[in-house]
Amino acid sequence: MDFLPIFLNVRSRPCAIIGGGEVAARKCRLLRDAGARVHVIAPRLCQELKQQAENREIVHHEKEYDSSGLGSYALVIAATDKPEVNQRIADDAKRENIPVNVVDDPDAGSFIMPSVIDRSPVVAAVSTGGASPVLARLIRARLESLIPAGYGRLGELTARYRDRVKAAFANADDRRRFWDRILQGSVAERVFSGHMEEAEAVLEKELESFSPSRGMGEVYLVGGGPGDPDLLTFRALRLMQQADVVVYDRLVAKPVLEMVRREAERIYVGKERDRHAMRQEEINELLAKLAREGKRVVRLKGGDPFIFGRGGEEIDTLAEQGVPFQVIPGITAASGCATYSGIPLTHRDYAQSVTFVTGHLKDGTMNLNWHQLAQPHQTIVFYMGLMGLPVIIEKLVEHGVSPQMPIALVQQGTTHLQRVFTGTLENILEVVEREKPKPPTLIIVGEVVQLHEKLSWYKGEKPAYQGATSPVQPGTELKP
Repeated sequence: MDFLPIFLNVRSRPCAIIGGGEVAARKCRLLRDAGARVHVIAPRLCQELKQQAENREIVHHEKEYDSSGLGSYALVIAATDKPEVNQRIADDAKRENIPVNVVDDPDAGSFIMPSVIDRSPVVAAVSTGGASPVLARLIRARLESLIPAGYGRLGELTARYRDRVKAAFANADDRRRFWDRILQGSVAERVFSGHMEEAEAVLEKELESFSPSRGMGEVYLVGGGPGDPDLLTFRALRLMQQADVVVYDRLVAKPVLEMVRREAERIYVGKERDRHAMRQEEINELLAKLAREGKRVVRLKGGDPFIFGRGGEEIDTLAEQGVPFQVIPGITAASGCATYSGIPLTHRDYAQSVTFVTGHLKDGTMNLNWHQLAQPHQTIVFYMGLMGLPVIIEKLVEHGVSPQMPIALVQQGTTHLQRVFTGTLENILEVVEREKPKPPTLIIVGEVVQLHEKLSWYKGEKPAYQGATSPVQPGTELKP
């Protein structure tokens, strides 16, 4: 992050705005909304500020800026039309260790002013770090439509009950579960519909009857998709935000992992070929153990839990031990990588069926039904098959597949690091030797691969500086 997002308490504290124009007036509105005692230092005021000064809503110091008395302010905003004066104000404030904002110059000050969505006491702020105030306003406008005004009333209601809930539940996890139930249930719905008395009555009843169970939690097997966080389901995101613990794999993309509740404990159990952080049997027992401790456990997997994700093995253990669980499907790598590569897995002219195959079996072999895989008019997708690619090619050709059959390797599909390598069974190993793709790489074999060049729409390769899942870093040179 370029800036640390914080909320300052300036209620009843003196704050200075240097400048008397329209920009200063806009900043004055924000400070007054936050309860600050606003002092405006300027030889002249615009009409709005002049009216406020006459009504004694602000204090006007009718003079040019000088540093005298600056140390008495809790916060300073430089809003003159002279850059050199704004810079001097910023320098003076920094020497006094006073937070200072310089309008239209984020680098000069020590903090910036975000776009604000005000549902007091609920307040959301959006910032682009000064890169694009217009973009911040557009995002704010979108959030305005997504955050009903009732959230302010809901915040006021919870504030009144905060101390009582804290007294009723000494354990922080118990309090959070109580509030999760309140804020996502009938109490919230009654607040949004304007029935405040009913909402308070239901809350009182919940407070009397709510008994958090520490005897048994629950496990959520969540499909994290192939990499792009925009491909998560709404249900997956909601449960990720409720987790006490997240148990995650190597193939879970970092942007997806960052969408889990920040306070949740994170346990890495990633597996690579012949290198396991934790054996599968140990993972199964870990999930059951955490749930028996009363925790809500998100088992976060890349792709879909039930497509080569060993989700069936894990819930088999949970079912045997009586642990409640849910399974939330995700977009599997075959679908995500093929789509982002412009390769339709089925097509009336080329393939009437698609087969998903694992590149190595539980015993480490590749003893697959090669006769079935060699049948025409189908698409074959190999998961985890990069290391075994020479064997895959040999067996397919041996069972009658043409050496000219198109093949694609999709590395880190759906992410900004996606790369697609195409060729034929005859020459793809030369491509591998030259390009050296790395796991995770998906293998697609079939006539549909020849549509890649025509239908490719996602550009994450030329060059891989930015993409759908990578934030723009300060100083990054964006090239065409």
